[in-house]
Amino acid sequence: MWFSFWRSRDRFSLDELSRYLTDQLQKVQIVNEVNKDFVIEALRSIAELLTYGDQHDSSFFEFFMEKQVMGEFIRILKISKTVTVSLQLLQTISIMIQNLKSEHAIYYMFSNEHVNYLITYSFDFHNEELLSYYISFLRAISGKLDRNTISLLVKTRDEEVVSFPLYVEAIRFSFHEESMVRTAVRALTLNVYHVGDEFVNKFVTSASHSDYFSNLVSFFREQCINLSKLVSDCPKNPCSESVSAILATVDEIEDNLYYFSDVISAGIPVVGRLITDNIMQLLILPLLFPALQMDNDSNMKIGAVTSLYLLCCILRIVKIKDLANTIAAALFCPLEAFVPDSEAKLNGYVSGNDFTHENEESGTDSVTPVNAGQLCLDIPNKDCSSQVHPEDIITEKNFCSSHLPLRETLLSYITDGDDVRALGSLSVLATLLQTKELDESMLDVLGILPQRKQHKKLLLQALVGEGLGEEQLFSFESGSIRDGVASEIDGYLQKLKEEYGVSCSFAGAGTRASPRIYRHQVLDALVSLLCRSNISAETLWDGGWLLRQLLPYSEAEFKSHHLKLLKDSYRNCTSFLLQETKGIWPDLLITVLCDEWKKCKRAIEASSPRKEPKCILLPFQKLTSEDIPAESSLASGERMSELVKVFVLLHQLQIFSLGRALPEQPSILPPIDIPEMSRATAAGLDVSGPRPGTEIRLVNALPCRIAFERGKERHFCFLAVSMGTSGWVLLSEELPLKQNYGVVRVSAPLAGTNPRIDDKHSRWLHLRIRPSTLPFSDPPKSGGLGKMRIKTLVDGRWTLAFRDNESCKTALSMILEEINLQSSEAERRLKPVLDLEL
Repeated sequence: MWFSFWRSRDRFSLDELSRYLTDQLQKVQIVNEVNKDFVIEALRSIAELLTYGDQHDSSFFEFFMEKQVMGEFIRILKISKTVTVSLQLLQTISIMIQNLKSEHAIYYMFSNEHVNYLITYSFDFHNEELLSYYISFLRAISGKLDRNTISLLVKTRDEEVVSFPLYVEAIRFSFHEESMVRTAVRALTLNVYHVGDEFVNKFVTSASHSDYFSNLVSFFREQCINLSKLVSDCPKNPCSESVSAILATVDEIEDNLYYFSDVISAGIPVVGRLITDNIMQLLILPLLFPALQMDNDSNMKIGAVTSLYLLCCILRIVKIKDLANTIAAALFCPLEAFVPDSEAKLNGYVSGNDFTHENEESGTDSVTPVNAGQLCLDIPNKDCSSQVHPEDIITEKNFCSSHLPLRETLLSYITDGDDVRALGSLSVLATLLQTKELDESMLDVLGILPQRKQHKKLLLQALVGEGLGEEQLFSFESGSIRDGVASEIDGYLQKLKEEYGVSCSFAGAGTRASPRIYRHQVLDALVSLLCRSNISAETLWDGGWLLRQLLPYSEAEFKSHHLKLLKDSYRNCTSFLLQETKGIWPDLLITVLCDEWKKCKRAIEASSPRKEPKCILLPFQKLTSEDIPAESSLASGERMSELVKVFVLLHQLQIFSLGRALPEQPSILPPIDIPEMSRATAAGLDVSGPRPGTEIRLVNALPCRIAFERGKERHFCFLAVSMGTSGWVLLSEELPLKQNYGVVRVSAPLAGTNPRIDDKHSRWLHLRIRPSTLPFSDPPKSGGLGKMRIKTLVDGRWTLAFRDNESCKTALSMILEEINLQSSEAERRLKPVLDLEL
């Protein structure tokens, strides 16, 4: 008897399921604090046993069906007074649905109204944990949907779906404040759409449920407005939290766009049109396009910078042919086509200091309506200045008028905008160029169809005898091309008018002219950009990439004035680079040039731009004046690195314009052997240079004193030496047992020492000691986002005290002489790369 009582039960047995779980559960009449633990454990164990039985013994689930345990679950839920039991019940059923492999078992689970009852049950969702379990329960169900199981969860009348609780209850939480809930709901909806059931698709796109898609875009629009506000506020409070908030919002926005793309790819044509129309009507037409030409005093909710970023993202992620071509066609419309006349203003301000300046947001939540008034774009294009500005900062610039087509506004940002707007416009053009859904004829009229595609298209037409293909191949002025391009874009402009109420005419803006004219406009803008001195090298490299795409074969597209502008800019850059050989960093000049050469070659020959669109919002920023003073060696090093990047780009473009292939390395002469008469040779230094502890001969060394700490003066032998483009100031201690020999204790870079004898003490020599390296991080590796965080190194100051005035003057002469040798060697080695035939 006692043996039988203490005998352990076999947990994974049918007897356990029936006698110790199901039977006991059926005896429960009310669930309260006294018995809730037993009920919770029973529910958990049932899920475990059924999962086991599904894989090992079908009799487990047969018993589950026979005893109608699902009905028992519903009864327990009704009589339960505690939330924990509801939690366990949802978890139990979720586990069962997720882990049951038998189709028969899944059909049984869905074939009665028990699942739909649980879906529509009035849970207290103020409990966040309960909501989380409920959403997981819904998602588990959606994971088992197919053409057969979905029919078990819907109600039909006259072959039409009239009720689908799983979908209807799920989308109630589509815009929940918790991102994990939103993500789960979206996964569920995608599972529904991908089933491909005709009647269910008709249900989700019916008038009573299609609002979900417009609400999705409205929710997305509010995220975009919030992003613009964060970008606008970031310069006012530049901290890591601001950057993190922007990046988090960017991630959500891009996730939303990927969700739109996934929904569209599910193959429900009506859904694709709904999303496309709502994106155009709620976001692009009333907000993004007007933001490109509104000044900063306007009440627009989205600024130009955020607008440029969002246009790039939409084109890059939401891959819909009609959407891409409609956006491209709308770029030929002016501002008045999108906003009421009272809001059409000059875009009269460009910030050179504030890289992320955005428009201030208005306090209202209404969306600016699309202007449905008639407008014909039949005015001539006004001449926007494209001259090179020598100033470091453009403080104010009027970008023509609001009559300017948006396409030309983008080009004006490139020629006259600040750094970030130029980068944003380049990104938009590059994104359009890489959008496969965009018709080549649209790329052609935008002026960004690569010549290799143009040549291929015309060659194919000539080979198959289509139209005037052969004639077109050798004559870009063929009217056939012009008519074809104009008719296609006119079709999309007609769609803008009929479907969105945006009216503008393409014929009055010179559209019947050759697409070559539009290409020349883009080339004019890019060449103007490359000649600007107030744009960062990072942005110029992006301009170089785009130019390389448009002219891959060095065709005769460059006009003489293009070549002249680039040559003049290159000559100026060359003269500045030559000055750097006599500057603070001649020892690193060649190293930096060789490194940037490889990077630039990779960048302009790459198949896609180096950066993601989000770099527009938080462009790579240099060290600010708060980090280092403008006269410091690090500031000079940063300017030198920037100059080298620009020089390398212009040099490679010069090679490209001459029809040559870009070499892997720049034409740098090799170093020469150290002269036998040099101080370095006399000191016995080898090519590895001096290191602390190196033994040297103290030939030409001068005794001196220096205090690195207050009150602790030390005696050294001073020596300045150069080896090729490297040079050092050495402080050595004499070896007492080895006459005229010493050990290097301290060494510092020779270049940039800026030696100066003290005005009051003629035996004192002041030296500036700069860092030995440039501690700048690589922008592409860091993603190009945010402010660069490095450990700021400040310049050191040495004051050497010599025995007499003559020794001090001799030390000064020694430093200047070695600096000249160092600079001359740097100039000699750079001579081939500086003497490129123009």
